[in-house]
Amino acid sequence: MTAAEAEAFERCIAAGGVALFPSDTVYGLATDPESEDGVARLYELKGRPSDRPAAVMFFDLETALAAVPELGERTRAALGRLLPGPVTLLLANPARRFPLACGPEPERLGLRVPAFEGPGRPVLQSSANRSGEPDARRLGDVPAGIRAAVDLELDGGELPGTPSTVVDLTRYEATGEHVVVREGAVSAADVGAAV
Repeated sequence: MTAAEAEAFERCIAAGGVALFPSDTVYGLATDPESEDGVARLYELKGRPSDRPAAVMFFDLETALAAVPELGERTRAALGRLLPGPVTLLLANPARRFPLACGPEPERLGLRVPAFEGPGRPVLQSSANRSGEPDARRLGDVPAGIRAAVDLELDGGELPGTPSTVVDLTRYEATGEHVVVREGAVSAADVGAAV
């Protein structure tokens, strides 16, 4: 993201808008994780059931760690080994932070830090496709209805096209257990080696 794009992206999110943007994996949709209207619009655009959680994306690891200060030392160390990169981590969320992102499981938070710089604020994000349909690796792969309805569209060219790997670390602090929920851009073996 260029500085001008990051500024436009941040303005859009600050106003409760929905942005279509290139991540380090696939094209995504983003909004303010505290905006009820923005979150509702994002879910509606995707045709995503409102009870399905979404991830909160931060654009640097330090900000992400500061947002969840209750994480234990072991879990923080694992985050440092896995992020930034194409991984979404499911973390224990006893403080119930970002409730609009958590859906019916407020004690669990999806957290993502991509391998590129972006705005200073976190965003609720999900892939820019209709729920259950293929992920978009090019802007032209994003359904026309979604593209027409967003407030900002950023073109990052062709992306890798494989979604992030989702790893559940909710029990990691206590037991060292991790579960690969969805294997994506990072292999389960590489996740295991990192944690």
